[in-house]
Amino acid sequence: MSDLLVDIKDLRVDFPNSAGGYNPAVRGVSLSLGREKLGIVGESGSGKSVTGRALMRLLPEAAKVRAERLVFDGIDVLAASEREMRRLRGGRIGLILQDPKYSLNPVMTVGRQIAEAWRAHHKGGAREARDAAATLLEQVRIRDPGRVLDAYPHEVSGGMGQRIMIAMMLAPDPDMLIADEPTSALDASVQAEILSLIENLVSERGMGLMLISHDLPLVGRFCDRVAVMYAGQVMETLPARDLHRAEHPYTRGLLDCMPALSQKRARLPTLTRDPSWLEQHR
Repeated sequence: MSDLLVDIKDLRVDFPNSAGGYNPAVRGVSLSLGREKLGIVGESGSGKSVTGRALMRLLPEAAKVRAERLVFDGIDVLAASEREMRRLRGGRIGLILQDPKYSLNPVMTVGRQIAEAWRAHHKGGAREARDAAATLLEQVRIRDPGRVLDAYPHEVSGGMGQRIMIAMMLAPDPDMLIADEPTSALDASVQAEILSLIENLVSERGMGLMLISHDLPLVGRFCDRVAVMYAGQVMETLPARDLHRAEHPYTRGLLDCMPALSQKRARLPTLTRDPSWLEQHR
């Protein structure tokens, strides 16, 4: 098993438009990820989520996906069979989505959903799967897991729902997690708890993490490296601890647009975009 989990070079994704042509969503993205925490930041529409879904081959059939390399732990994702991809999706790569309200099945109990995820990748009976589900709920720090196993998604809070989603993704013991805005629907105190939980689990299990977010300070504190995306391209990649010293004008513009309690400003500046940014990355 390689320490380099993800190797992406010149990834391009186009979606069909109403005029019969295609619009580019990802334009020549190159990224790598080891057993570390990589943050991908940028505005809405910059291609962050599309990049993560391309790695799992979860894009619509109408999308045109091409790359010089799109590799997960030595497996060529574009050339892999659907059977191989089913082993990767949910098995070796877990995807944590933004809002558990739309990710959990409302007519199935929490325990049944986690047990189903466990049984999809492990051998064992119903009783063993339920015990594994209870253990997973304990690992994501849910009190009274026995009670929560028999609860329905509408009976738990947003923070607990996100913990349940994480438990489901951990059931197959993956090598990598893709967390797509995992805390955006939660209040600030619960956000900190969920991020602490993810950080501990990634460290304990030796996984890789791709954290997709709009929140630059959060990514700067939480991740090891940061890739900044704009208009489907990576503008720069740098150590998270050096994010405040970023040199690209787009990253500087994002940082300057953020409010700060220590600095009073009558109005926050708006980001001025330069067409040459895209020319430099064609």
